Parts: sequence; structure tokens; C-alpha cells
Amino acid sequence: MPPDPAFRDRLARVARQEQFLTVLSREDALARFRAAVPHASLPAESVALSEALGRVLAEDIASPIDVPPFDRSLVDGFAIRAADTEGAGEGSPVRLTLNAEILACGTPPSLAVGPGTATPIATGGVIPRGADAVVMVERTELVSEEPPTIELVRGAAPGQFVGSAGADMALGETVLRRASLVTAREIGMLAACGLARVPVVRRPRVAVLSTGDELVAPGEPLRPAAIYDSNGAIVAASVTENGGAPVPLGIVPDDEAALEAAIRESLGACDLVVLSGGTSKGAGDVSHRILSRLGEPGILVHGVALKPGKPLCLAAAEGKAIVVLPGFPTSAMFTFHEFVVPLIRALAGLPPREEATVAATVPQRLASELGRLEFVMASLAPGPDGLVALPLPKGSGSVTAFSQADGFFAVPANRAGLEAGERVTLTRLGAGVRPPDLTIVGSHCLGLDRLVGRLAERGLRARTIWVGSSGGLAALKRGECDLAAMHLLDPASGTYNEPFLSPGLRLAPGWRRMQGIVHRPGDPRFAGVSAQAAVRAALADPDSVMVNRNTGSGTRLLVEGLLAGARPAGYWNQPRSHNAVAAAVAQGRADWGVAIESVARAYGLGFLPVTREHYDLAYREDRRDGPALAAFLALLDEPETGRDLAALGFSRDGEA
Repeated sequence: MPPDPAFRDRLARVARQEQFLTVLSREDALARFRAAVPHASLPAESVALSEALGRVLAEDIASPIDVPPFDRSLVDGFAIRAADTEGAGEGSPVRLTLNAEILACGTPPSLAVGPGTATPIATGGVIPRGADAVVMVERTELVSEEPPTIELVRGAAPGQFVGSAGADMALGETVLRRASLVTAREIGMLAACGLARVPVVRRPRVAVLSTGDELVAPGEPLRPAAIYDSNGAIVAASVTENGGAPVPLGIVPDDEAALEAAIRESLGACDLVVLSGGTSKGAGDVSHRILSRLGEPGILVHGVALKPGKPLCLAAAEGKAIVVLPGFPTSAMFTFHEFVVPLIRALAGLPPREEATVAATVPQRLASELGRLEFVMASLAPGPDGLVALPLPKGSGSVTAFSQADGFFAVPANRAGLEAGERVTLTRLGAGVRPPDLTIVGSHCLGLDRLVGRLAERGLRARTIWVGSSGGLAALKRGECDLAAMHLLDPASGTYNEPFLSPGLRLAPGWRRMQGIVHRPGDPRFAGVSAQAAVRAALADPDSVMVNRNTGSGTRLLVEGLLAGARPAGYWNQPRSHNAVAAAVAQGRADWGVAIESVARAYGLGFLPVTREHYDLAYREDRRDGPALAAFLALLDEPETGRDLAALGFSRDGEA
């Protein structure tokens, strides 16, 4: 049956793939955006003092009172007349009779200090009439109780230990300036002035929408071919971090009428509208068509020479900005950081973000796309000549890249890449980010995740970068990490890991993991046969599709041994993890692959064992005594570690 006309129209739109209007450089896109959208602070609003923290003052603040509002004592002691102590010394002490009152804080004086008298006073107490100095209680001695009399052997100068009214803040004095950020210090000053309400710049209200039929709200069941909406939460949190007030509006489907209604409603209620998704040219992307009819000036930028982030769309209508971020999380956050954060901070009256940077070296040649400014997420690690920036092997669809990276560096648009050893400037992500105590590079394992968690309980922070066994070993040889997690089988000797070590490297025995063929339960091609027989049958079946592993992984070596040179359907599908292999099989995109038994169980797959591989950790002998590495190696041998690994289906060396 031929497709209906509506479906044919959708196919035609997909085939046409409308092009980006004009791809601009980052600088030209920013200039066009700033020219069309005012980057100026919003009007003032009055908020309670308790709500002013983190806000920006909209006006100069003048003190409505003197602070302190009276002359006060700066010490515990006695309020006196300085003239009465003239000539006091060891041989000629001065005696003063105490008045019948004690001036505690908050107690107004009722008696004046006359000649030859003194009044006991606490720190912060009001200086009584007649007194012009205070002597510390430690400098006096009680010599009589009837009447109470003190003796001084040292004179006092006028004004000694007296804080004058208005010494801190004087009536009418400008104590805080417009555009000042209200921190705890400013809160204290405002409270000391008696101000219960504060004029601050209104926070920009930022509508946050996510678009796409594939999105599901966190907490809801995940239907087939759907993903959870992470961009909405990330964008809303980033708005708050930068002084805005997010207005989360949830998920809008790829329905043109519904999306247009949501955008128009947001324009009426908010100062800025941020969408994620709907910027590229897929069948469901309708945002650009809506923006073109919202009013002048409409679409300002659709396509920026950034990687990631090319599909960014910037528009304006009704004097407000509308930003459509790319759908992939890393692309969305880079473009948000570059284009939206400056606008939010300007509207909130905040200064531009202060970016902390650090110099580092790129350890290996890094290819890049000529003509696009590329941002590369990286982790910092100690190298032989200072810090090295280890690029994270995750693309624009990664949600975890920002949380796992120490920062990012840029590859200029006029470069096709960077050479090994080149210096880069890495922009740090977030405040208080510190380099890890331990850097582990190599092959991922849930058992290693468990050990890293136990290290964290002891105050040691480990950074893990999953690049496969061979990549981890190469990084260790270059001195870029503390541990390489590996499970490499040497076909010649049948030995794991040890044959691959170079001089100066040592192996810490880890644990054993069962590798095998994963398949969907009930598939008769894999029922009741050995793994080797199942592979032979799959290779003989033209309808069978495998899923491979990435080059450099330990599992890939095992797969190649099973295939014995064959290149069946699915061979070039080479994901980087056991989980990705299991997901491909569970979802029916492949019929079989090789993964560890614990992952097969987690995905509800059938499992045919092949071999119990050795998952070990290599380290540099010259770093053996480093505190974090020593703690990790000791942790490996703790009984609790063995129990944790057993619960995951793994076993230590020599255990059954």
C-alpha cells in the first residue's frame, strides 16, 4: 500500500533538509544578538531583607541612622572622666567611687559620671553623661566595698575605648552603591541600618521549554524510543545560578500550533524564552518556522560556526529574546554559556562571569573541523611537565560531560586540530572545582565504580575517564594518569594484561569478570549451545546482526578471536561500553554481542559464557607511594572490597 499524502509530505520535508539560513561566526552572532536585544538591567523591585541575598542593588543606600546610634564602650570596664586620672601611677594611685548602676548592653544610663566617680560598663554599653573615657577592668583594683571604690595606677586619655556615634556609618552616608551584589556582608550592613526592605534589580523571568515528541519528564515511565528530558532541568538550574528566575514550562510536543501557543504565552509572561530542541532540520523541528512569524526582528541567527552548537537559533520579538538551544545536552550547555548567560546576568544587573583559567598541554594530536570554533571538554591530570588536558571521549549528546570535566578549551576555527604537546588555556567549570586526588583511565567496570565510591567516603576524589583498555595503558605510559583499568588478552600467551606492561609499570591484580555472548531470551539460535557454537551459527545466518566493541578495548580482542577474521553484519557498529552492547541487543537493533555477565543480567538478556577475564589495574612504580594511590591499592585488599565485588558477580584473584 502506498503511503498516505501526509506521510509523503513529511518524507519530502526530511529529504529537502532545509539549510541553515547563514552560518555566522561566534563573534558575528553575538554582535547581531546584542544589537537587537538590550543587555541592560531590569527595573527595580523592593524585597524583604531576608530575600535580598544574591541580588543586585538597584539604588545607592544611605544610612537612615548613625551606626552606632550612641557613644559606646569598646571594652568591659568603667566609664570615667579622663581628667580624674591625671598623674596616676604606681606611687600615686587614683581612687574613684563607683556609681550605683551597671551599664549593660541595652541599658540607658540614669546617672552622670561626676568628678571622682566611675560607672561599671559592659562592652557595647552607652557612655553616660560626664564620661569621656573607659578603663579596662583588668587595669583596676577594687580597694573598698563600702563605698565601692576602685584604684587606678595608670592614667587614661580622653576617648580611650570609646566608640563614637556614627563611627561605623553616619546618618545620610552612602554605605552601599548601586549595582553592588548583596552578600552576607551587605546583609549585615543593611540590617545594622535598620532596613527591612531593599531596592534590588528585578530578576529576569526566564521561560524554559523543552521540545520534542521523544521527551519524557523525569519520574514518568520511559516508553520505547524516548529519552528523559535533562535539558529542562539543566537550563533551569543554570538560570538560577546566573541570577535569573526560571519558569519551567515542561515539555511541548513537535506540534506547531501547541509550540507557537506556548512561545507566545511565554513572551507575555517572561523576559526571556529559552527552548531546547527544534533547531536542526529534522522532520519534527518546527521552531524556526514559528519564530519567523512572531514579529520583528524575528530570527537573528540560525547557525553558528561552533562545535558543538552549530544549530543554535537566536530570535527576538516584542523586545524580548527567544533562544532555541540545540537538543543535545553538551551542545545546549555550551551555547547557553556563550549566548544566554551574558544576557541573563545583564538583565539581573550582575557583572559578566569571572572565568577561572589554567594552562595545560594536549597530550595527543587532536583533530578538529576546519571552519568551526570547537570547544573540547577535558579533565586535568598531572603530566611529566605540568598539567595535561585529557579530552573526554563524549560527544554533544552526553549529559555527564559537564559533571565529569574540569573545564574546556577551544580549538580555533582556522585550525584543523592541535598537535601533541601544544599548550591550551582551559576554562574551569564551576566554582571550587579542584583536580582529583587520583586519575583512572581505561575500561569501565561497575566494580571500579564501587571502589571509587568507597574512596570518596574517605575524602579522596577520583576522576575516571573511560577510553578502553589500550587507551588507558597509553595514558599511563605517558604519565597522564595514576591507574590504567584494563583487561587485554595476549593471544600468543593467553595471558591477560601483564604482557602489555612496559618497564616501570606494575600490575595490581583486580578481579575476574565472566565475558560471554549476550542475546535476547527465547532466541532459538542461541538455545542450548556453547558460545563458540552460537557464534558459528550466527556467522552462517545471513539474517543475524551482531554488535561489536570499539578498537582498543579488551572485549574487542575477545570478539576478534571469536570471529576468526569474519566481518558479519553489524561488525562496524562499535560502541564503547558493555551497556551499549546490551542495549543494542535488548532493543532488537542487534541479535548478539559480547559483554560481561552482570550487564547481561541487568538488561534481562540470555548469556553464554566464553571466558573469565582478568580486570586489573596498572600503575607507575614511581607513584606507588603517593597517598591516594597507596590508599586505593590498600582498599583492593580489604575484605569488604571482596564482598562488594562478589555482590556484583565478580571475584578476586584465586577465588571461585
